[in-house]
Amino acid sequence: MFASKVQDGVEMQRRTARIFPDDRQGQAKRGYQVTRADRLGVNRADERNLGNPKVLDEGQEQWNRFVLDPASNIILTWNRVYLISCLFALFIDPFYYYLPLVRVDSASSCVRMDRRLSITVTVLRSLADLFYLLNIVIKFFTAYVAPSTRVLGKGELVTDPKEIRRRYIKSELFIDVAAALPLPQIAFWLVVPSISSSNYNVKNTTFALVILIQYIIRMYLIVPLSNQIIKAAGVVAKTAWGGAAYNLLLYMLASHITGAVYYLLSVERQITCWNSECVRENDSPNTPCDLRFLNCDFTGYTAFQNWTARTNVFSNCNARNYSISFNYGIFNSSLSNGALSTSFHEKYFYCLWWGLQQLSSSGNPLVTSTFMVENIFAIAIGAVSLILFAQLIGKMQTYLQSISKRLEEWRLRERDTEEWMRHHQLPDHLQERVRRFVQVKWLATRGVDEETILQTLPADIRRDVQRHLCLDLVRRVPFFSEMDNQLLDAICDRLVSSLCTENSYIAREGDPVNEMLFIIRGKLESCTTNGGRTNFFNSIILRPGDFCGEELLTWALLPKTVVNLPTSTRTVRALTEVEAFALRAEDLKFVANQFRRLHSRKLQHTFRFYSHHWRTWGACFIQAAWRQYQKRKMSDSLSRYESSLPWSDEQVAHKPSQENAGASSSFIIDGSIVPIPNIGSVSRRFLASDTNIARLQKPDEPDFSEDHFD
Repeated sequence: MFASKVQDGVEMQRRTARIFPDDRQGQAKRGYQVTRADRLGVNRADERNLGNPKVLDEGQEQWNRFVLDPASNIILTWNRVYLISCLFALFIDPFYYYLPLVRVDSASSCVRMDRRLSITVTVLRSLADLFYLLNIVIKFFTAYVAPSTRVLGKGELVTDPKEIRRRYIKSELFIDVAAALPLPQIAFWLVVPSISSSNYNVKNTTFALVILIQYIIRMYLIVPLSNQIIKAAGVVAKTAWGGAAYNLLLYMLASHITGAVYYLLSVERQITCWNSECVRENDSPNTPCDLRFLNCDFTGYTAFQNWTARTNVFSNCNARNYSISFNYGIFNSSLSNGALSTSFHEKYFYCLWWGLQQLSSSGNPLVTSTFMVENIFAIAIGAVSLILFAQLIGKMQTYLQSISKRLEEWRLRERDTEEWMRHHQLPDHLQERVRRFVQVKWLATRGVDEETILQTLPADIRRDVQRHLCLDLVRRVPFFSEMDNQLLDAICDRLVSSLCTENSYIAREGDPVNEMLFIIRGKLESCTTNGGRTNFFNSIILRPGDFCGEELLTWALLPKTVVNLPTSTRTVRALTEVEAFALRAEDLKFVANQFRRLHSRKLQHTFRFYSHHWRTWGACFIQAAWRQYQKRKMSDSLSRYESSLPWSDEQVAHKPSQENAGASSSFIIDGSIVPIPNIGSVSRRFLASDTNIARLQKPDEPDFSEDHFD
């Protein structure tokens, strides 16, 4: 009894939770147990029964189970954005080395921190750190390919969130966290002020090492990130100019880093000279020196002012004084030019130019002192510059050559064609035609082999591409406008591009026809002599939307396959440069077999109306019928006229005899002789003309019916 009541209570609770889903939180507060099924909602049947559109589907995934495909466009786009943010962070960090500023007065000098620059760099650095944190979050939800499944294909994705997190924590999390920590901000605002040493170089060295360690970690992340983008997209940048700019940016970034390190070491060498002179003065009781006086924070003290009036520290460390004993080495140029005490923009561009100059010359003009750090810095410049400069030249050459690769291939092909024509001693007019065709082909395709590209695509993608390229143009042809989309897709899939230069012959009368041509641009002249018939010539102009080679369609629709191709009844010549689509014989045979799906009568009339072969035959047939009608009318009128006149004895004497019926004759009317037309001669001429006209054979009727296909 108690168990049944408990079960009824639980069932009532579930029904209440399903009907009132918004009250689940209140139920949880009141102590009711909310099951996973209640959190996800009811199934589809209950949803339809209750009519509640807000209930979640039971198969819907929770938000924390959302997993990203590493090969998806979302991850690829994020990787590009993350790469830009990493480059931005690498560009920002060296500005910390510009924070020490040497202030030069008339009688003294000191070192202080550039407050305004420090705030600006800290804000920008914090914004860049947000992208590193966001990348960590995204990696927790990005699937990975199991290494054991990479034997064939791209492998299988591991989409289990627990496995993804476990693998990421073991492999990449430590490096990503180390790169995302705001170490320069902590070091500058917390660690450096807490250092009690009066030697300013101790603070600078500590701060520089903290930045350098994290900078190396962030530079390390650029390599796998770039490889991941190349693996997914093939290249880092989408265009050749973008790739060249990317490699140039990396080279300029290296120059930017070198200039920043050069500035910081220049400040340290200046402070080192001051420290050495200050220690020397401490040996003299008249001018005691305190290292704290080198900090600008103590310039307001009376002891500092008294010391500056008696000290020789600043005069003995002036780089412009050639009599000083301290050797600044490679830092002499920046100190003598006063680059440490100028405005930020002036000293930044000076140091950037110095770094770019040394990297491009592999540090050849550097003359160092015996200072070990200075020599290590010079050695690093020489080694890194060789690697970066070689990589820059190689990458830039690769990207820039890819821009003009097609053009160079066309130039080589054009040169080979010229040598071939000269070797075979082709006539000048034939050479000019070949050159013109090569030029037209280049302007139309830019050296791209379109057929090869299309053949490498899958069938569905190739069909959609061909439909995009050809469908609108094919629909301009009236003969194809009667077809449905399925047939148009079959035609578009088999159409190939065809180019014809001016005054080139596409077909000659009597030659085999191997393709049917559909004009897209340009004009063609189609003429015929009806097989060389005397005094017969017919010429028409084919414009965009017209077609030629309809003899091939009639051949393709024959009930039984004929091996021999049909002969052309017309000569087709290009009046201008022509772009067209061509249906080859074997492709047209396949398309013709699909015509039985159409209404045969409608398609037959359309073919007759737009076929210039049928138009020529129809025009000749109408002319022959008209001439026959005119001659019959003349014969009948003369017969009636002759039978209506009375014959006199003299007329009878002049009446033509039966045996002379074919000769010319005349009769007398009112005393005058009227010639009688030779009816037999007219009849014979008419019959002969009919015979000549009959020689223009009626075109073969293409059979669009379904019977002969069965």
